[in-house]
Amino acid sequence: MLLGLFNEMRAAKVPVSVRELLDLIRALKHHVVFADMDEFYYLARTVMVKDERHFDKFDRAFGAYFNGLQNLDQLLEALIPEDWLRKEFEKMLTDEEREKIKSLGGLDKLIEEFKKRLDEQKERHAGGNKWIGTGGTSPFGSGGYNPEGIRVGDAGKRQGKAAKVWDQREYKNLDDQVELGTRNIKVALRRLRKFARQGSPDELDIDGTIDHTARDAGLLNIQMRPEKRNAVKLLLLFDIGGSMDAHIKVCEELFSACRTEFKHLEYFYFHNCPYESVWKNNLRRTNERTATMDLLHKYGPDYKVIFVGDAAMAPYEITQPGGSVEHWNEEAGHVWIQRFMEKYKKMIWINPYPRDTWDYTTSTRIVRDLIEDRMYPLTLEGLEEGMKFLSK
Repeated sequence: MLLGLFNEMRAAKVPVSVRELLDLIRALKHHVVFADMDEFYYLARTVMVKDERHFDKFDRAFGAYFNGLQNLDQLLEALIPEDWLRKEFEKMLTDEEREKIKSLGGLDKLIEEFKKRLDEQKERHAGGNKWIGTGGTSPFGSGGYNPEGIRVGDAGKRQGKAAKVWDQREYKNLDDQVELGTRNIKVALRRLRKFARQGSPDELDIDGTIDHTARDAGLLNIQMRPEKRNAVKLLLLFDIGGSMDAHIKVCEELFSACRTEFKHLEYFYFHNCPYESVWKNNLRRTNERTATMDLLHKYGPDYKVIFVGDAAMAPYEITQPGGSVEHWNEEAGHVWIQRFMEKYKKMIWINPYPRDTWDYTTSTRIVRDLIEDRMYPLTLEGLEEGMKFLSK
């Protein structure tokens, strides 16, 4: 049975190995969970999935496999031998639960009655205490209440009394190919961490307190230390306006995540290609600009630099003086990109368009060449690739 589940996971591209399969089998042998599909689902996910980005793929594989088991007898037999199930099940029942099971004629009777009602019922039913429906007290259906029931379908308010939870698929937005949300971006940015203790000593140092108290013969000697913070310095430059208007939301999410993750963060805006000046406030960009040369002088080579833009523009905006569509630029855009490359050895470009579209735009190919192919798509996978390069 578990071999079939393992194959479904591999087919869904969940990176699972035989080691995880053996660990799951070992956990079942030691009765970590028993005769409970909800608990088995959580155990299997915990043991076999090592990265939360694959939770949705796991849910799909789990559902595809177990939805293929057509009846409860086959499902229980696939999980554990029937004689083990019944012995263990009887041990776990309280006196009250035994009486409730008996009220329906036992487990065999419950399953038999379920099949019978499925054959008899021809239409949807809500409420009541017999038919398979929603919101009632029948032992079959969805959204109702019965302590020994079988849930059918996904309608109605759940009472937490049935097994099938994987069909909720709560992790759709964690797939590594989807566009990012702020939470997902934070997950990727955590690769770019270098912790150091900075600031005033306002955090309790437990180890230091124990050590100094022991040295003082048991007299309490409280020690404080600076808070541990991410010491990475990050410089963000966002392309704004034009074709980037379609990506405002995801850029805002990236910016929000960066402000949360990095204490040392500086950011500026540019349009299409960096030239002799950048700005911080888009409403006042015509009269409040920062010279790009001043930026290069102010922020040292220890900064990590991330350009965020689609690199989609007329090629002359990169290659020619005066190529800017907004003003006359004395020096071509490629000159400024090369200056950034010379100053910052850890610099990347994040592109919100999918990787397979980049070759269709000449300007995108030019930018990729200028930055030595350090362009990454704005997906969780692409962002993590970029963070991996920056953290080397």
